[in-house]
Amino acid sequence: MTSPANTSFTIRRARERGHADHGWLDSFHTFSFADYHDPQHMGFRALRVINDDTVAPGMGFGAHGHQDMEILSYVLDGELAHKDSMGNGSVIRPGEVQRMSAGTGVRHSEMNPSRTEPVHFLQIWIIPDRRGHAPGYEQIAFPEGERRGVLRLVASPDGANGSVSIHQDVRVYAGLFDRGESATHVVPPGRHAWIHVARGKAQVAGTELGAGDAVSTSAPGELGITGDGAEVLVFDLS
Repeated sequence: MTSPANTSFTIRRARERGHADHGWLDSFHTFSFADYHDPQHMGFRALRVINDDTVAPGMGFGAHGHQDMEILSYVLDGELAHKDSMGNGSVIRPGEVQRMSAGTGVRHSEMNPSRTEPVHFLQIWIIPDRRGHAPGYEQIAFPEGERRGVLRLVASPDGANGSVSIHQDVRVYAGLFDRGESATHVVPPGRHAWIHVARGKAQVAGTELGAGDAVSTSAPGELGITGDGAEVLVFDLS
């Protein structure tokens, strides 16, 4: 693996993450979560959780409650069935982003409806800009063509460009990169970036990253992303 040319980069390797295997759930924690606690990895700015979850067929998270958190679900493979106390019921598939604002309180379940195939997804928590928002739900599909070779905005404070809206000054981009395909993300002064490789391989500013690896920076400038069968999420944070 190459080292980052810019010492302002911090690499978070997949192998360094927390891990919990519950049989029905195999989960890798980028940041401290549940029984995994690492004071050096409590989150990044408003980004609090990235859990890389694989759920066995017919299993899932039964009804449970949350408050004051913006929760995004991003499915990589399989399907995820959602139900909540707001009356929403849906199935989330690859290329779709689900946003649930827990706000003053909501109960929900996330289950794998398949009897034969696992579901692999990222569970992402973002701390909201304040407590006490009304609970809310949104689900939007972003076709593969809109994410191929580019960074497609999928979540933002104002729902720009057809993205889901979140109660925080965070913008989330998703991109699919075959070998040699590339895109650039610009980090403006005063902003911060966390780049997570969901699968495949990618180079970020010359740093080799594999599935589950991430790099973060608070330095302004351009970040070049070149893929090799990669699916990448970029978090632009205040």
